[in-house]
Parts: sequence; structure tokens; C-alpha cells
Amino acid sequence: MGRNQRPGYYRSAACPPLRPWQVRAWRFRACRFGRRGLDPNEVHEFLDRVADDLAAVYDALGNSVQEAVRFRDALRGWQSEQARRLNAGGRY
Repeated sequence: MGRNQRPGYYRSAACPPLRPWQVRAWRFRACRFGRRGLDPNEVHEFLDRVADDLAAVYDALGNSVQEAVRFRDALRGWQSEQARRLNAGGRY
């Protein structure tokens, strides 16, 4: 199993998660002559909006990971303290 994969989680290597900078850099090909296309300004505004939303999600994910690390460290400290008290013959 890959370094960043969890059991039951699958993502194709051909389709990695999008990053905000990738959305902002994405460009659509021009339509062929005689065909109608999308308004390029509207497409770019939408891509910027998606990129901003992705950036917010990644920021929230980073904050969650940091908070989980703080909780885990606090729990380990508490468990160590409880184990020291128990081994020293103390009470909870």
C-alpha cells in the first residue's frame, strides 16, 4: 500500500487530486472555426472560484491535521502520566 493511502481508499495515479494552482493554470482549447464555444472570461472566473474553494478546503484540512497532532500529543502525555501514577502506586 502507498505511503499516503489508507485501507479502502483508492485513487488512480493517472488522476491525482487537483491543487488550486492546477485549476488556475488550466486552459481550454479554442473552438474550431464555425463552432460556438464558452465565454473565456466566464470560464476563467469559474476556475478561479473553484481554485479558491479548493484552497480553502486544503487550508481546513491542514488545520485539522495540526489539531489532530495536538490532540494525539496531549493524549499521549496524559496516558504517560497515568501510567507513571499507576506504576508508582498512586491512584487516578
